[in-house]
Amino acid sequence: MDFKDYYKILGVEPTADDKTIKTAYRKLARKYHPDVSKEPGAEDKFKEASEAYEALSDPEKRAEYDDIRKYGQQGRFQPPPGWQGRGGAAGGGFGNGGFEGGDFSDFFSSIFGNRGGQPGARPRSTGRRGQDVELDLAIFLEETLSTESKKISFKVPQHSANGQRMADITKNLNVKIPAGVSDGERIRLKGQGAPGMAGGENGDLFLTIRLAPHPRFDVEGHDLIITVPLAPWEAALGTKVAVPTLTGKINLTIRPDSQSGQRLRVKGNGLLNKKGERGDLFAQLKIVMPKSTDDATKALWEKLAEKAAFDPRAQWSN
Repeated sequence: MDFKDYYKILGVEPTADDKTIKTAYRKLARKYHPDVSKEPGAEDKFKEASEAYEALSDPEKRAEYDDIRKYGQQGRFQPPPGWQGRGGAAGGGFGNGGFEGGDFSDFFSSIFGNRGGQPGARPRSTGRRGQDVELDLAIFLEETLSTESKKISFKVPQHSANGQRMADITKNLNVKIPAGVSDGERIRLKGQGAPGMAGGENGDLFLTIRLAPHPRFDVEGHDLIITVPLAPWEAALGTKVAVPTLTGKINLTIRPDSQSGQRLRVKGNGLLNKKGERGDLFAQLKIVMPKSTDDATKALWEKLAEKAAFDPRAQWSN
């Protein structure tokens, strides 16, 4: 019979640890799962990867496989004389012990036999893992500071006992937004995806955080930027301005002779980071002219221009 190199099937080295093997299997399972993959031969590749993971994820099975692996290096499995797999006689099969709608290969059966009948052996699950669900979750900046849970609704795919696709159901969850989340961050909620079949474990829910644009604040890392409009005389003479933050208003002192584009730092009024500390709020000043002026106001501007004798482009002559 043909030899199966389970390490090669999963794309890992024979020295790979359990975590590496699990990660490799999950990557292939997602790529070739019959419910989502349109690649030719996806179902066969999915079964092959599942069989490889079945052999290598169990320390006892992996030890047995490693013992006989040296007899299959030429592409064919030739067990040594008198050898009988610890799981059963060479050439034995599982009968109805298949998985994902089909049986393990003869090669697998020849090594492990009907492992489910051995005293003390781990029972092999014949179930199918539920499908993972992906969801973009839009949250407001204010919600990143809240300790309250956020209610979300999403569609979960359903399948009948024989694997036929059924109508999706709507699932509701209360989700706690972790401190310090950033735009595009991906959060995994284990077991909150589609239900498994025939005893298989549930899939996972993956939330991709999308920070909703705010009408007043721009985001730079964990800092916030707010534009503070000032009248020319406010910038020249100084003033106090009530500036909004995510948690209320603060009184910001504008010093005399402030410049348009200048940034004033308000410590600790930004977004939370992973440590639970808040970034800063930067108030960026912007001098705004009145939309219209009457003759009397215009005369005052002319008088100010004459009195100030100020050329804002003086440096251009250098």
